[in-house]
Amino acid sequence: MQNPKNRFKSGIADQRRQLGVWNTIGGNTVPELLGGAGFDWVLVDCEHAAIETIEVLPALQAIGQNPDTSAVVRVASNDATLFKRVLDMGAQTVMVPYVQTADEATAAVHAMRYGPQGMRGMAGMTRATRYGKIDNYYNEAEDDLCLIVQVETLTGLENLDAIAKTDGVDAVFIGPADLSASMGLRGQMTHVDVDAAISDAIKRLVDLGVPAGVMALAPDVADRYLNLGANFVAVAVDLVVLADAISHIRTRFN
Repeated sequence: MQNPKNRFKSGIADQRRQLGVWNTIGGNTVPELLGGAGFDWVLVDCEHAAIETIEVLPALQAIGQNPDTSAVVRVASNDATLFKRVLDMGAQTVMVPYVQTADEATAAVHAMRYGPQGMRGMAGMTRATRYGKIDNYYNEAEDDLCLIVQVETLTGLENLDAIAKTDGVDAVFIGPADLSASMGLRGQMTHVDVDAAISDAIKRLVDLGVPAGVMALAPDVADRYLNLGANFVAVAVDLVVLADAISHIRTRFN
């Protein structure tokens, strides 16, 4: 059996537009729904959502029923143990939050790789190896693993070039919310200064030839970032969509 190809990784490498949706509601029903909704990728959020690592497995199984949609897992922190667990569950694309230096990016790379280049623990009877059926998994897995580092502070932006150029980093995702806090503009993700910082970061990444991603829930903002060169953009969050729909329905009957 061959290792599954990472469509998301090849898509961003080829600079194809990849639209994504954020999964923050635990269980497997919502990931299954999102996986069949026609997006290029679905991110399972273990950082801010009430989704524990053990819930990643059924989410990956649910999303995986749709071969045209890729799963991305955001781990809670830059912790090698968390990487190891989601990778063994079969995650091929991992996002790590709050990366501020090249050293922190290197630590994430090491967590993605087996020795001697890294520190990922080896195990055979895992979903990642299709329970021992994938030929030569340990030597070929990294070809289809994708690491996204999240830059979301002023310090991270200052070190953006070094972070993006770190060997093993496949893409950089700019986090507007924490960036707004870092700039003293908490929650003002569309503030002109925050927007300018994000736009500049995207342009810098494009110049470096590194795939750039961002969250933009307003369609016109998403379009603008896409036009600047961001090629993977999260355009919806499941819980936000639900809250907006419920509010709209309740308002309709006032």
